Formats: sequence, structure tokens, C-alpha cells
Amino acid sequence: MPRATRVSRLTGLLASVLLLTATAVACGTSDSDNDSGSSTSSAAKGSSADAFPVTIAHKFGSTTIKSEPERIVTVGLTDQDAVLALGKVPVGTTEWLGGYKGAIGPWAQDKLGSAAAPTVLKDTGTGPQVEKIAALKPDLILAVYSGLTKAQYESLSKFAPVVAQPKQYNDYGVPWQQQTEEIGQALGKADQAKTLVSGVEARFAAAKKANPEFTGATAVMATPYEGTFVYGSEDPRSRLLSDLGFSLPKDLDKVIGDQFGANISKERFDLLDQDVDVWIVPDTTSAVSKLHSDKVYADLNVVKQGREVFVKETSDYGNAVSLSTVLSIPYVLDRLVPQLAAAVDGKASTKVAQPAS
Repeated sequence: MPRATRVSRLTGLLASVLLLTATAVACGTSDSDNDSGSSTSSAAKGSSADAFPVTIAHKFGSTTIKSEPERIVTVGLTDQDAVLALGKVPVGTTEWLGGYKGAIGPWAQDKLGSAAAPTVLKDTGTGPQVEKIAALKPDLILAVYSGLTKAQYESLSKFAPVVAQPKQYNDYGVPWQQQTEEIGQALGKADQAKTLVSGVEARFAAAKKANPEFTGATAVMATPYEGTFVYGSEDPRSRLLSDLGFSLPKDLDKVIGDQFGANISKERFDLLDQDVDVWIVPDTTSAVSKLHSDKVYADLNVVKQGREVFVKETSDYGNAVSLSTVLSIPYVLDRLVPQLAAAVDGKASTKVAQPAS
């Protein structure tokens, strides 16, 4: 998917479109067809019947799941990774990045095992494909990392329980930890989900311990989309930085408002003059040259002292950064942490190398 298209989906999708909820409906389906074509992987057999029924609160009320789901459709744009990590394979996923069979990235491929890849659904900005989702006969629809509208939630709830985005965060603002744990509850695997979260948090802790210079340093995540677009504190990309010990710019959320990110004027380029800037760019050559041709930006210390990190947006690495899930984060940390360590020393002579793969 072209960068402009993808980021416009981010700015449109990740701020308003997708699914919603309202007054709730939460009965699982008992259709006998659920027994055929089930995409539960062998690792999923450990779910406990004692976990059900389970009720999960969200932006539009709450949803009760009466029994262990077997036919799961993910409308949330990154929810499939948590499902896979917990040992189940969705029958349907929603495409965001494009280019991956079943909308499953390379960091999650081993979790697919021998199961068939999910059917990939589209959301072009008008919401989920309700009829196609219904045709998959789901017994659970996950929209945790989403921007569901109430009308969309109600439409989907007519044929399956829907778990929508949490109400305490901006749309597309749920932390990966809560996303994983909520999906774990929905699948009857709450303890397994907590273990997965603890494992990834241990990776962050190890990186912070190995790089004490991260703690207290300031950083920002940005992209040159229609000018200069910076990500707010509730965006998963920014959370990568804060979880590694970095502090985000003091006025960042004041400028962003209640969105996941926003374009800034040159008068607010002070938000970019941090100890480290992480740029998600179309490419690491011409896009970087274009950034540096801006005299206002080029005059900032972050540029003069070589404290920039560049991530190619359409690479597997760039895709993993944008997704920031329980499965993609370890993949990201292996690549991002060395780059941040090279950038934060403030020496222009220290090269911030691109990952080998």
C-alpha cells in the first residue's frame, strides 16, 4: 500500500472509522456450521470452560461471551496478533498494511502453523464489510484496536458478540498490554495473556537496563505525511519510546488533542528538537534528503548532532513498528534499540545504521 494511502488511512481510520458498539448484545452462536472449518490451532486446546461466561466492558457498554469462541473475526486492525499469540487462528482478519497473506506479518507466521490463512477483509474508510463478516459465521468479533462507530457495532452485534475498543482511550489508542489481556479474557486464556505480556515487558526492562541513557532522554515519533505529522502519547509507536524509558515532548498531547497524532506547523518544530527523533519515512534516502532540505528543521540540534533514526515505512520493520503488538514488538526491539543507542549519544560521528533485515 503506498505511503500516502496508508497514512491517510491512519489519519482517517485511526481517528474515526471502523466499528462501534452501543447497547450490547452478546450471545454466542450455536449454529452447527461452527463445527466445520474451525480454525482453532493445536495450541488453543488449553482453554478452560470455567472461564466462561465472561463479560468485557468497552466503549459502548459491555459484551458477554458465553462459551469458548472457535470462529473469530478481527476487525481491530492489529487484534489478529494477540489471537495468534494465544493459540488460535482467526477465520477472518482486516487488512491494514497489505502484502501479507492472511494479514499476518513475518513476526507472527510461525503461530499460523499448518492452519489455513484467514480470509482477509477490507476497510477502505467506510467501516467493516458487514455482509462478508457475517458470511464467515463468526462466534466472536474483536474490535479492540479500532475506531468502531456505534452504528457499526450494532450492525455487527446482530450476528455475533462484539468486543469494541476500550472507552478510556482514544480510538486506536489502547495499549498493547490491555489489548492482549482483553483478547485473552475473550478467548478464555486470561492467564496465558498475562504471561505473554510479562514476557514482552521483560524485553523492555532488559533493553532499559542495557541502555540507561534512554531513561530521562526525550524522544518523538514522526512521519513526513502532508508536511510533518507527530504521534501522540496514546499512539502505539510513541509508547514504544516511553516503554523504553524515553520521555515524550512536554506539550505533545496539548498540540495533538484527543487524536492519535496530528500535523504540526513549523512554529511547533520545537517538538522535534529532542534527544532522539524517530522518523517513519517512505525510504531512507530521498525522503531523508527532503527532510534535511527544510532549513527550519535542519537547523535543529537533533539534526546537527546526528540524533535521528529512520525507519522505512513499507519494510517489515516499518510495518512492525506501526502495528506494535505482543508479537511484533520483540521483532521491533531487536532493530530499534541498537538504532536508538547510536542516536542518543549525541555524536554526529556515530552512524545510526539501518537493520540488516
